[in-house]
Amino acid sequence: MARVFRDNGRVSSPTISSCTASALLSFTARNVRSYWEEVTLSLLGTRLSEPEVVRELAIAGNRSPVSVLPVAGIFGANASGKSTILRALADMRMVVLGSFRQGNQETKLARHRFLLRSQGAEQPSSFAIDLILDGVRWQYGFEIEDHEVLDEYAYYYPKGKQALVFRRGRDHRAPDFGQAFRSSDRALAGLVRRNALLLSVAGAATDGADDERPGIATLIGPLFNWFRTNLGLMESDNRGARITYTAKRLKSPQDEAGIIALLQAADLGITKIEQLPIDPEFAARLERALRILNGLEEESKPEQELRFLPDNLVRLHHMGGEGPVPIDPEHESQGTLAWVGMLGPVLDSIRRGSALMVDELDGSLHPHLVQRFIQLFQSRETNPRCAQLIFNAHDPTVLGDSSQRSLGRDQIWLTEKNADGGTMLYSMVEFQPKRDEAIGRRYLQGRYGGVPVLNSAEFDQAVDLTGS
Repeated sequence: MARVFRDNGRVSSPTISSCTASALLSFTARNVRSYWEEVTLSLLGTRLSEPEVVRELAIAGNRSPVSVLPVAGIFGANASGKSTILRALADMRMVVLGSFRQGNQETKLARHRFLLRSQGAEQPSSFAIDLILDGVRWQYGFEIEDHEVLDEYAYYYPKGKQALVFRRGRDHRAPDFGQAFRSSDRALAGLVRRNALLLSVAGAATDGADDERPGIATLIGPLFNWFRTNLGLMESDNRGARITYTAKRLKSPQDEAGIIALLQAADLGITKIEQLPIDPEFAARLERALRILNGLEEESKPEQELRFLPDNLVRLHHMGGEGPVPIDPEHESQGTLAWVGMLGPVLDSIRRGSALMVDELDGSLHPHLVQRFIQLFQSRETNPRCAQLIFNAHDPTVLGDSSQRSLGRDQIWLTEKNADGGTMLYSMVEFQPKRDEAIGRRYLQGRYGGVPVLNSAEFDQAVDLTGS
């Protein structure tokens, strides 16, 4: 029998992953969008983890590795808040990247508080992550109101024990720094506004900096860069930008080979993508949108650049009986466009080993294609750098029976509304399902919650009223 290491209910195998990239361990939020009470999404492995999926990452100061999951899927009824957890992560990223660069003393922070309670406006919103960064565990979080940062902290574990990097409170005194503090950090602390994160200031200090940059900025610069290159959110509204980004990646022979291979593997009959010419003014706007999408540029309101860019900036070539034929975008199916728009960001995520979020993964895609998409991240062969995928979906096909399930039992999360209209987020682990349990069928039966409670009589009455 293989020897295992156990740590707080988590299981680790003796085989250590070769991954040296970062990994998100957990995310916690409170009073954010539809989440009034504190919720946590965890990507830590458990006793229910599938051995062929879970990754074991060595971390500094620990004899035992940490079990990390490459995928988490969130399921729930319409309007239950399953998209909200992704947007909450995106909100945290937006505040980190933009609170210093995009604002002044009077700028309102990008906060989306819980709207269904009057106390939501009075209470702060909080965000926290636990992650591995270059083999070292980090914890970072902050608490904000509309115009003020009330609390911000960063800790790391360079030798296995918690060490303070910095902490600042609402008393507006100079931040408390840990052992990495230098006298030059006083200048950095002086740049911190009441409505800007210290991490955001440090990120600006590391851009184009030399050896004279503050010591604390050198230490937490990689943490800022993690937010820059992680937690990109793929939504239907930014599909046009993603399609064009995918087409632009074709300039690299290596990227072209990967994109064409994924198109052919999807059995779409596509042999080529070409980017169509566009006018210079729109090209400049598009280039900015693509830089934001790829984490190369920060924007306090990225949706202004990313949303609703058209799909018709590329042309796909399909194989016909007489050879390849170019087809204009307006004649393409929604599923084809959805798949093409995923490929550029997905290749980036897998090559970087970064975390990617997808809203409504099953929108316009066949269930078999959704399963193959998930498998790109689950497989050690196609995902050697431990990239992570966080998505939500309706289709229970990926929950399946044990032989057909695309997700491990501890990779499944559910959302449900409570009596106050707030969202509850909970793990399938709470139900301790057996390995061979028909989770998909039992989910549709409402055994785990996360499904709409529909009243046939009310539907019938509504139809009668409409007919009258």
